[in-house]
Amino acid sequence: MIFRVLFFLFVLVPVMIVVIPAQAVINALKLPFWNVLPRFFHRIGCIFLGLRVNVVGKPATGRPTLLVSNHISWTDIVAVGSVADVTFVAKREVADWFFVGMMARLQKTIFVDRTRRSDTGRTASEMGAHMAGGNAVLLFAEGQSDIGTHVLPFRSALVGAAQHAMLAAGAQDVMIQPLTIAYTKLQGLPVGRTERSLIAWIKSKSAGRNIREILGGPTKEVTVAFGAPRPLRDTDNRKQVTKAAEDDVRAMLVALNRGRNLPAIRA
Repeated sequence: MIFRVLFFLFVLVPVMIVVIPAQAVINALKLPFWNVLPRFFHRIGCIFLGLRVNVVGKPATGRPTLLVSNHISWTDIVAVGSVADVTFVAKREVADWFFVGMMARLQKTIFVDRTRRSDTGRTASEMGAHMAGGNAVLLFAEGQSDIGTHVLPFRSALVGAAQHAMLAAGAQDVMIQPLTIAYTKLQGLPVGRTERSLIAWIKSKSAGRNIREILGGPTKEVTVAFGAPRPLRDTDNRKQVTKAAEDDVRAMLVALNRGRNLPAIRA
């Protein structure tokens, strides 16, 4: 804990003083390398949080990509952001959170109001416009975080809306890619269900308690596994496409939780 306090004061705070205004200028000028500083910041964040990130496969690059993933903890964002240039889709409330909302906007996070079905179209349009520039957007398709032992059913509404919005925005050669996040070890030891509760942000746990457990906990090994991308066409059945991605994520999560190594997957 002493290391994290010192790291926060003498490394993380100075980095934020430089990175935050620099990223704001980059975004305001719409410069093409907007994703460089967020990825650097997430790597610093991994050190601060005690995250050791292992990568299997690689993200599809150079083409519009919709990544669909399971979700366990807010640390998922730091882990994925440290190894891939992505824009996240987050619930609308995040935009109003102190400091977190500002940092999310600097990374061009797309916010969705889940209480308003009509908001799906606006969110999908933003996703489509971003991907039309050859960028990747990550959607936590379960719609909530979970303990990490299994995968909840993926919601197909945003996937379906996004596939039409992407084409309407002029995106060509669009891909959908499954992404699995698995916390496999704590302080070098395999993670069981009890230990997973110290990482996952579940409904029965307050944000403050979860943050204390993460900051006060040991080193965590997390695997970010990129599955094989598939073409995403406007004529594809959104439920079938979403279910196929869900099955891929589930299979990878089961293998990782059981200590099986996944082969590298070409993107």
